[in-house]
Amino acid sequence: MRSPGVPDRRRVVVTGMGAITAAGGGVPALETAVRGTTHRFREVGLFSTEGLRVHIAGEIASIPASHRTEARAQRRFSRSDRLALVAVEEALDQSRLDVATVPRERIGTAIGTSTGGLLETESYFEALLSAETKTAWDPRLLSTTVGAPGDVVAATIGALGPRMSPSTACSSGAIAIAMGAAWIHSGAADIVVAGGTDALCRMTYSGFHALQALAPAPCRPFDRERCGLTLGEGAGALVLEDEAHARERGVPILGEVLGAGMSCDAEHPTAPNAEGAGASQALAAALDDARTKPADVRYLNAHGTGTPQNDACEARAVRAVFGDHTDRLPVSSTKGITGHLLGAAGAVEAIITLLALRGGFAPSTVGLHDPDPDCALDLVFGKPRTIDASIGVSNSYGFGGNNCSLVLRAT
Repeated sequence: MRSPGVPDRRRVVVTGMGAITAAGGGVPALETAVRGTTHRFREVGLFSTEGLRVHIAGEIASIPASHRTEARAQRRFSRSDRLALVAVEEALDQSRLDVATVPRERIGTAIGTSTGGLLETESYFEALLSAETKTAWDPRLLSTTVGAPGDVVAATIGALGPRMSPSTACSSGAIAIAMGAAWIHSGAADIVVAGGTDALCRMTYSGFHALQALAPAPCRPFDRERCGLTLGEGAGALVLEDEAHARERGVPILGEVLGAGMSCDAEHPTAPNAEGAGASQALAAALDDARTKPADVRYLNAHGTGTPQNDACEARAVRAVFGDHTDRLPVSSTKGITGHLLGAAGAVEAIITLLALRGGFAPSTVGLHDPDPDCALDLVFGKPRTIDASIGVSNSYGFGGNNCSLVLRAT
């Protein structure tokens, strides 16, 4: 997203990362999971799945309380809000950012989500319709909108700079990172807390079920026998910072957002373009924005949902952009470990990509046993693969053909 006529721009570095998924709370737990070969799925306990053919998800067992907000204020937070705060607080702690020491109007927030506080809204109206007496007002209904997690994060940290809440389905978290980087590039902010959050809810679960997009057993990305995705929930957050600002603070730099590309298929509400045209457009734009050649990319974290259409279309898009280098580019999907985190997927997978680059490994595609010839990629499966790489790509695609690719570099 390099502005025309602007040859140079401020570099965007990562100084903090935070995450919570079914693998546990914290980035260390996430790294342990993606270095392994097992999924983290269990039967859904947040709501009933009676009458459905699918009953598993990457559900989080427990959510720690926020240590930056009063208990009274937390009573109105939705599950998505609480997940976001866990990730944001870990990222801020790692970045050693004391908000009181920097101009708050120079701090931006970009938190993507697809459903916001819908779980609490569903539960309230279920109780309202089934109760014989009037159901008491639930303060968590204040967090119904998709903008609520961003509001909560901004208010909790006191950020007065630009704020947005992308809601582009499964690319929301990635687009939040892309827009946060753009603010820093342009000088609109020095620091941006960017990421995504989504909690499981009935509408999402039953909606994917109605689309016949849920796998009855753990998902199998890129496998010949794949038949759908496995949903999950969680949050991921990154502290993005102008490089000069970070160096002045004297904090460790974990990585860099080299570039981002976005596109829209403008074709179908749920299905991707059959040839992956929009996905390849976003990927090519990201490499151009990053001033990075295809051969410089040494790891790709695929969107890789495990649905028949998505995986094949993504494989075509990757080959269209990387050409002959595709056969030497390790590719994996980590949704077989955490589940598909919807609005949080792009943020968590950006963190996974940086962990992989920094740790010298490509995660295994858990659930993949027999690669589909129609997904002609150098797929990592069976166990993680040792790699020597500093630059990687993370792909995220959402309903409506909302595509985003991020080019990341480890430092």
